[in-house]
Amino acid sequence: MFDINKHIRKNIKGLVPYSSARDEYKGEEAIFLDANENPFNSPLNRYPDPKQNKLKRKIAEIKGVSVHSIFLGNGSDEAIDLLIRAFCEPGIDNIISIKPTYGMYKVCADINNVEFREVLLNKDFQPDTATMLKTADEHSRIMFLCSPNNPTSNSLNREDMLTLARSFDGLVVIDEAYIDFSSAASLSSELNNYPNLIILQTFSKAWGMAGIRLGLAFASKEITDILTRIKYPYNINILTQRTSLESLSDTTKKDNWIRIILEQRKYLKNELTRLPMVKRILPSDANFLMVKFDNPQEMFNYLICKKIIVRDRSKVALCEGFLRITVGSEEENRMLVKSLQQY
Repeated sequence: MFDINKHIRKNIKGLVPYSSARDEYKGEEAIFLDANENPFNSPLNRYPDPKQNKLKRKIAEIKGVSVHSIFLGNGSDEAIDLLIRAFCEPGIDNIISIKPTYGMYKVCADINNVEFREVLLNKDFQPDTATMLKTADEHSRIMFLCSPNNPTSNSLNREDMLTLARSFDGLVVIDEAYIDFSSAASLSSELNNYPNLIILQTFSKAWGMAGIRLGLAFASKEITDILTRIKYPYNINILTQRTSLESLSDTTKKDNWIRIILEQRKYLKNELTRLPMVKRILPSDANFLMVKFDNPQEMFNYLICKKIIVRDRSKVALCEGFLRITVGSEEENRMLVKSLQQY
């Protein structure tokens, strides 16, 4: 059985969290003279709900998880950083992840002075579970997996991820930032079966809210309580809470966007496949395509001249020669295809 107390840092376990005025009084209708706020410019003069209770209730309803299993961060990056700070002793513990994958796992590990061990994906861009488990030792605290993976665009094998959750004596974090574009189901349904499992999701992609910076972590109540204890009191501002609640009130808009993006992903793949300079397009479960060119740097610079910005991933392990192309609007995608045809 996974024992959370065995893994949490001692100083975090004994930490007395900051108690804000809004933690101590949870009502809404009152004369607030407790938080040294300016009495004018309502409602922006008031501190936001530090526990984001209304927003969490709405998310729980949409995602089908318990309110107590939700942690909200300033983007998923905050949850990544807090997990490392809570469970990894700097200079002693280590983290294991796949390669290539989302770069912030390593950046956060480096900032926190935690060793980051990478295990290369196999030829099918799937995790080598045996090697990952062999790479772990008594100081391995967290495994990070991204599915669908960025930049390879594929979903990881579900059973492989669950095998790691069963076999690894530490936290297994599955980053599902692109799950809405995948035919694979979220692993959030497995939270009750795996107490060491943490699922990251975001409102930046399918929901079109990258600008408000709102990330989600789904985990056991014990884990979300720890993250809540060490986060900054008002990490989700009042504008983000209100804007996201408005957007979440109408899921049909998000569903329509996903449908269009998936249609446009198919269109882009079909059109790009016809171009002689395109050598390969990886199967995608995300809102982007990984496209291989003979001359990726030349193509990257050419598109910049056309005011079309893509991401050069040609120097990333296993991604040699590839450009990452986000699926845009129908008009943007047609401009991209036209520009490549002109080339």
